[in-house]
Formats: sequence, C-alpha cells, structure tokens
Amino acid sequence: MKAHDGIYLDGAWRPAAGRDVIEVVDPVGEQVIARVPAGDAVDVDAAVRAARAALPGWAATPPAERAARLTALRDVLAARKDEIAETVTAELGSPLAFSQAVHAAVPIAVAGSYAELAATHPFEEKVGNSTVFQEPIGVVGAITPWNYPLHQIVAKVAPALAAGCTVVLKPAEDTPLTAQLFAEAVHEAGVPAGVLNLVTGLGPVAGQALAEHPGVDLVSFTGSTAVGRRIAATAGAAVKKVALELGGKSANVILPSADLARAVGVGVANVMSNSGQTCSAWTRMLVHRDRYDEAVELAAAAAAKYADRIGPVVNAAQRDRVRGYIEKGVAEGARLVAGGPESPREQGYFVSPTVFADVTPGMAIAQEEIFGPVLSVLRYEDEEDALRIANGTVYGLAGAVWAGDEAEAVAFARRMETGQVDINGGRFNPLAPFGGYKQSGVGRELGAHGLAEYLQTKSLQF
Repeated sequence: MKAHDGIYLDGAWRPAAGRDVIEVVDPVGEQVIARVPAGDAVDVDAAVRAARAALPGWAATPPAERAARLTALRDVLAARKDEIAETVTAELGSPLAFSQAVHAAVPIAVAGSYAELAATHPFEEKVGNSTVFQEPIGVVGAITPWNYPLHQIVAKVAPALAAGCTVVLKPAEDTPLTAQLFAEAVHEAGVPAGVLNLVTGLGPVAGQALAEHPGVDLVSFTGSTAVGRRIAATAGAAVKKVALELGGKSANVILPSADLARAVGVGVANVMSNSGQTCSAWTRMLVHRDRYDEAVELAAAAAAKYADRIGPVVNAAQRDRVRGYIEKGVAEGARLVAGGPESPREQGYFVSPTVFADVTPGMAIAQEEIFGPVLSVLRYEDEEDALRIANGTVYGLAGAVWAGDEAEAVAFARRMETGQVDINGGRFNPLAPFGGYKQSGVGRELGAHGLAEYLQTKSLQF
C-alpha cells in the first residue's frame, strides 16, 4: 500500500510543516510498513484555515447536493472495499475476514445512512409563529481512535458533512493509512476542496493543537476517558461544544430464565471480537449463583476456540497493558479459567483469550477498561444485586440482557445506566444512537441523533 508523505489540505496532498514522521508498524510481523508525516500545530492551523474558508460555500450547498456527495463517497468506499480491508489488516492486525465484514462494510453502510439523512432531514420547520432552522455548527475537529479506524472516521465526518460542516481530521497515529485512504475517497467523490482536511500526527501535538484552536467550533473525540476529560476542559475554557465517546465496562446480564449456552457463547464472542479492542464490549458477564459454575465452564470452553481466530492487539504498549491487567486479576484473587498473561506466539502483539472466574465487583478487572480479550465472570444473588453490579462502575456505554421472556429483559434493561443495550442478542443498527452515560461520554453518534450533534438551532418569529 502507498502512504502519502504529506497532509491532505484544501483538496490536495501538500508537504507537512512538521519534520517528524510516524512509523506504521504491522502488529503481526512487528515490522515498519510505512511512514507518514507527524503534523504539528502549524499544519493544524493551516487545515483549520482551509476548513473555515470552505465553510460558507459548503454550508450554503443544498442538502440534496450534500447528499449526492455522500452517496458518491459511499460508492467509492464500496468500490475500494477490498483495499480498505487489506489496509486495516496491515496496520491494525485484524484478520482479513473480520476486516472485510466489519471494518470495511460497516462504514459503507453508515456513509449511506447519512446520504439518506442529508436528503430527508427537516432542516427547517414551523413551530407556531416561528420558523426554526437547523444550521451547521461550523468547523469540526475530529479526533479518531485506532480500534475501528474507518468506522470511527465515517461516524464523525459523514454527519458533519451532511449537516454542512467542514472538518479537520486527526486520526490515531497507529492507523493513519486508513485515514489517508478515506481522504482519497472523499477527493474522488467530488467533495469540494477544504471541506475535509487531514492532518496525521501525535495526540499531544496535533490533537492538542486541534482541540485548542479558536477556529474550531466543535471537537468530536473518541478515545479514553482520561484524554476526553482534558479535551472537555480545554473546550470548556473556550465555551466550545464537545462530543465525546469514551470508555466502557459493559455488563452482559444473564437472567435465570435465559438460554444460558447461547447467552454465554454470544457474550464471549462479543468480548473477543476485534481482539477485545471495542469500547462497548460486554467485558463483565453477570450470572445468577445457581447457574454460575455452568456458565464459567461454558465461557472457558468458548474462549479456547478463539486462540487461533483473533488477531493481535494494536501495539506493544497495548499488549503489555492488557497482560498487566491479567496479572493484576490473578493478584487480586480472581481465578483464571482460560488464557493468561503468557504470550501465545513468539512474534506479534498477541494476547491469549482470557476468562476470569470468581471476580468480585470491586476488583480492577471488573472496574477498569482493559481493552483486550479479557472477560470477567461475576456472580449475583438476585435481580437487585445484578442491577447494583451492572450499574456499579463509572462507565455506562453499552450492555446486554438475556431472559426467556423479552419483556423481563426489557424491564431490566430500562433500569441500567447505560446508553445502548442489546436484548437477547439484538443486531447492530447503524441508525440507532450510540453513546454513553456517566464517564462514557457526552453526545451520540449514528443516525439522526448523530447528525444532531453537528447542528445548531436558530428560530425566527413572525
């Protein structure tokens, strides 16, 4: 794959002002596969200026034309689906089949959904003697993570463009090649110059400069809660809007009436997906005491099947972090029933699919986001105890409830302090709002709720 040696600025690839480079490392072979510019504050300033210059024209573009550009973008991404999957596999380490089915296919669907919303959303409505307009919030600073590199980009850029905003994108330094491919697709789709600008760079340099820039009206960030707090503080000082999708420690609650084998099997698969590098993963499995031992046995057997199926984690630091949590879980008194801290391979940033039993709610492995293929199985006494445990973290991003009766599951889910709950294995919906309660974030992504983050409201009275 070819890496650009510049930043995408005002419709063209241009040399970066920053002289440093970022080395892109293959997590399987541990080899440098590409180098891209490490853009600095000067590059960010140039990108913001380009976005501001393009804003009036793009904001005034009729929604139908914005929809047409997003449709074209969807079609370009679809035509390059194989290239997208290969690129994500190369820099993230995801197995190719998963890259094709998820990393490439989901962003295409999301881009298509925003093409439709741009064409159908009521940007103007009558309310009594007022006409209410929904207008673009302005220039968006989009800071995206590495775990779902294209999906997270599209989930921010597509609604921003549908709303009439212009964007400066700062992707994660581990997966910049996917971001460069996206910028190529935007260019090919005929999006006007300056509407999207891409600056590859390090978070503390380019990301910080983007969050602080006075020319940015909204900062949309996905990543850790710790970094999200800093971005919120920076934006707050300027009274600047933020949209934050942060950490999670989601509960998979298996009520006594549930199909235990199915609930455990799907739950383990959810945690192991993308090598556990999913903020919404159901990393806490809650099982009634009467069925606990059976559930642990099922979970251990299911996890063992993933030993040769999942890819590595993204880099050496993440591998060491996850192993550190596994060692901490053992030290805290949890019981390893699958996996462990030892590396399953001699080369690559691999972590064994790991399951802990005898986990108590106060343990670090039950409270903190590990971001790796590690599942904690917790025992509960009754439904109120399950609810207390499920709600007993600082996070509230996602979750699941299983029960023999759907109404029973829904009643429990309504009491959970979390933004999205799957009932008996409910399917992913790209139109449903995604986002968290508590320290899991502010705002929502996807669908009409995601579009609303990039709009501001004006009313005229007659």
